[in-house]
Amino acid sequence: MMRFDVITLFPDMFSAIKDEGVIARGVKSSLLEIHTWQLRDFSDNKYRNVDDKSYGGGAGMVMQVKPIRSCISQIKQKNPHAKVVYLSPQGQQLTHQLAHEISQLDSVILLCGRYEGVDERVIERDVDMEVSIGDYVISGGELAAMVLIDSVSRQIPGVLGNAQSLNDSFANSLLDYPHYTRPEIIDDQQVPEVLLSGHQANIDAWREDQSLKNTQKKRQDLIEK
Repeated sequence: MMRFDVITLFPDMFSAIKDEGVIARGVKSSLLEIHTWQLRDFSDNKYRNVDDKSYGGGAGMVMQVKPIRSCISQIKQKNPHAKVVYLSPQGQQLTHQLAHEISQLDSVILLCGRYEGVDERVIERDVDMEVSIGDYVISGGELAAMVLIDSVSRQIPGVLGNAQSLNDSFANSLLDYPHYTRPEIIDDQQVPEVLLSGHQANIDAWREDQSLKNTQKKRQDLIEK
């Protein structure tokens, strides 16, 4: 079982994946656990503030050390070996390979930043890994955390049911091959004959060839790697 503990100011956002789709089925099948922690519950003031002005001035607020550290400490009382992942545009890029590596862990704590981010001392002492979903900035780490949970969870055996992620794009460093379904012909467009042949060896060869061509056409950088 894979356990995700998410530290966030907006725990209700995660109902989007906890209650719907593949991830929800994984939770119901006891293959996944997703727990959300409201960071404001660890504030030490009556206003439940968890942020303050930045030393040195500048726009925006910074999330404080104490609430974050207190929350992580409570989570680790039951999961002392959990790795802390901070969703940050400065982190290493989330790839298929990294998602697979994270899926080998038993427990992950996802820290969702807001405002100008978290106090650097949290990153220095409490965070094991910074992960980015791309070279752009979004309003907070919640959406990034959901992307990570989804990409990691589908690597866990059984989460996809009888399906497998082995043929996903990037699983073998190439993009996926084209897919078709009924009807066989629509608007003068026909399903490739090889897919109708029933000859599995020829189908596999076609798919391998199409995967390579698709990658050459759309992601030449992957070919170069």
